[in-house]
Amino acid sequence: MYTKRIAVDLAKNVFQLAECHRSDKIVSRKRLNRSAFYKTLTLLTEPTEIIFEACGTAHYWGRVVQRLGHKATLLHARHVSPFRRGNKTDRNDCDAILNASRSIDIKPIPVKTELQQHIQHLHCIRELWKQNRLQRINLLRGIFREQGFDCPLGRAAFLKIAPIIADEPVMQPIAILVSQLLAEIKNCTESLDACENTIANLLINDNVISRIDDVSGIGLLSASAFVAAVGTPERFKNGRVLSAWLGMTPKEYSSGNSRKLGSISRAGNTYVRTLLIHCARSALQSAKRCAAKTPEKLTHLQQWAIQLSDRIGYNKATVALANKLVRICWSVWKHERRFDGNFIPTSTIQTAG
Repeated sequence: MYTKRIAVDLAKNVFQLAECHRSDKIVSRKRLNRSAFYKTLTLLTEPTEIIFEACGTAHYWGRVVQRLGHKATLLHARHVSPFRRGNKTDRNDCDAILNASRSIDIKPIPVKTELQQHIQHLHCIRELWKQNRLQRINLLRGIFREQGFDCPLGRAAFLKIAPIIADEPVMQPIAILVSQLLAEIKNCTESLDACENTIANLLINDNVISRIDDVSGIGLLSASAFVAAVGTPERFKNGRVLSAWLGMTPKEYSSGNSRKLGSISRAGNTYVRTLLIHCARSALQSAKRCAAKTPEKLTHLQQWAIQLSDRIGYNKATVALANKLVRICWSVWKHERRFDGNFIPTSTIQTAG
């Protein structure tokens, strides 16, 4: 039990602190610059709980606090803001952080490791390069179409014919600029490959990534983004809670005896959820190909996905399969087992019996 608790409102150069003891009464307030804040942390003589709002640099300062032997608590900004009273000031933000930390229903966010943040940064960089490449390809498609050229669908087919179109006489007035765009597209592709290779090299010996990578439809990029975002499986009671955290479960509108379930909530990490839905789409397509060629090799998971697709439609089945994949990923991660498409939980066997 920590007798001293300090709430910190983080910023780039100004740090507002509010310190309270066991009585939860604020005994002191400080407004420090970056160097003074770090010095204050190093001068703490007794174990202290330092509470942050999970914002920019919060995970870095959380690691600093942990290295100094104290407890770092990160609270989601969505849970802190309802506790703010009055205008938004640094002082009121500190009070809101303290009040939110006293609520037993608000679960803290685990402090991410440097590796987890590196992986997330690489995914952000990769996404930026991908968007830059897509913007330039779409721009060239528009330019070529305005000059009467019919561009084929697909990135690979377009980039194969684009240099040929750029050499046409009608394109000569802007040929240099078109060549620059093509060079930028090539640079974006090389940068994308470099990001993916860096991620692969960082996680080459990671057993968790290896187990999740074995799940149907899940690849290295999706597995790495999923693990970096989740942090640890222990923070979730079961796979269903993790699925809800990622926004894969339906919204509920209930009152009394009336219970209505709508579309998925779309809460949580949009990027990871999008990747997992793409993974589910790939897994469903693979199951359909297997059913057409070698139906005897279908796993229980693939059979379930195909039957669901026939019953509710392809797109809804894709999201439902993504929901199931999240739960499977949590299970193989938490229980340290390899993925098996024919695995049947013990509880299901007992219920059937």
